[in-house]
Amino acid sequence: MFPFRRNKLVPAKTSKLYYRYSLTSSTKEDMDQMSMILQTLCQPFEKELVFLCIGTDRSTGDAFGPLVGTTLMENQCPYPVFGTISEPVHALNLNSVLKDIHRRFTQPAILSLDACLGEHHEIGSILLKDGPLVPGYAIHNPLPEVGIYHLKGVVNYLDPHFPASSLNHTRLDTVMNLSKITSTIILNAVKQRTTTKMTMNP
Repeated sequence: MFPFRRNKLVPAKTSKLYYRYSLTSSTKEDMDQMSMILQTLCQPFEKELVFLCIGTDRSTGDAFGPLVGTTLMENQCPYPVFGTISEPVHALNLNSVLKDIHRRFTQPAILSLDACLGEHHEIGSILLKDGPLVPGYAIHNPLPEVGIYHLKGVVNYLDPHFPASSLNHTRLDTVMNLSKITSTIILNAVKQRTTTKMTMNP
């Protein structure tokens, strides 16, 4: 997350991994499977589903979330989207955006997205996990937990001594590819939801 301010760091909670997609080894069938799983997870939340795409365009690695949010908006995602390249959600405004979401929606079911850092072999992975996301954890700037489920794009490896540098020195190609695949997975999932709803309510 940007900017890089240090908050108290507490151990991250382990959350269930539903699916892992890899830019280097996964197939279109894997992408379709991930969309189906996401669609199933979101099925109970008919009216209050919200996508919160966290990050900033001022850091290459951290632009993953806003790029996804922008693509969702451009493709007329039928659910509210917060966090785009033009209006990013980051460390400075996350709290105010969350207040706005809870003011506008009675019981928002937030699906959060953010870039993350990992091991070398994890770069290029998209992780669909249970529970809330903790933005900024890898760079020792943990922000409020958010989301009933979350998607992470592993954009680079984690340098334990200079985590912020890892984000800033991320390849744009990796971020762009991750954001394109993630957007496609989400749009396919919401399309499946819309098709299912129309079939059940002719």
